Amino acid sequence: MLYSSYRDVSRANWRWPHFRPDELACRCGGRGCRGAYWHDADFLDALEALRAEMGRPIKINSGHRCAIWNAVVGGVPNSQHRRIAVDIAFQKHDRRAMVAAAERLGFTGIGIAKSFLHLDRRETPARWTYPGAEDFS
Repeated sequence: MLYSSYRDVSRANWRWPHFRPDELACRCGGRGCRGAYWHDADFLDALEALRAEMGRPIKINSGHRCAIWNAVVGGVPNSQHRRIAVDIAFQKHDRRAMVAAAERLGFTGIGIAKSFLHLDRRETPARWTYPGAEDFS
């Protein structure tokens, strides 16, 4: 479900203690939207489970993107970020463990970069490595 702004999301029934709508919303700064946010409870359940399994905070570099912001950051036109996807900073996480956990938790789009991990739950599974990153296959 697409919200035109993350501010429209009711926090009354929000059950994901480690994430907030604003950190998953578009970061265009008003260039193309008002902080649009795509809500998917199953996606958030898997993201919360990943956070629990990793045992430490997960920093979201990028979540939902409006069309303008997606173009600005160089995203492909049919990017999963146009709905719901996240790029997570690796920080001090064990990279192999994070990728393995993401697979177990049902993330089907997994992109491994040097400093971040892209996750989505696309219909047709895909896995890729960005230039300069080590593949953990």
